[in-house]
Amino acid sequence: VQLVESGGGMVQPGGSLRLSCAASGFTFSIWDMSWVRQAPGKGPEWVSTIRTGGGVTYYADSVKGRFTVSRDNAKNTLYLQMNSLKAEDTALYYCARGRRTMNYWGQGTQVTVSS
Repeated sequence: VQLVESGGGMVQPGGSLRLSCAASGFTFSIWDMSWVRQAPGKGPEWVSTIRTGGGVTYYADSVKGRFTVSRDNAKNTLYLQMNSLKAEDTALYYCARGRRTMNYWGQGTQVTVSS
């Protein structure tokens, strides 16, 4: 199992970023997938989950209405569109396989929101 995140970077408050997670080594289409973030000095925070078919999604209250999770099962890729970014969104963002139990994580991609 391999999960590789990309798309992070530095952006000003109010800006947007799109994260991607390329999955390999397992049948991507049959797994729920999640995004989790960890800010400096804090524990991991669940951000969003998308069910296998992509039609059902869940979001943390802190990102609801600003972030959109999606997936392309043909490309084995998970996405997170992040709009209206705030300083408190600064964190290392991980994609993870699963929903309640996330048994594989990527290495993370850094998102920094700063003016």
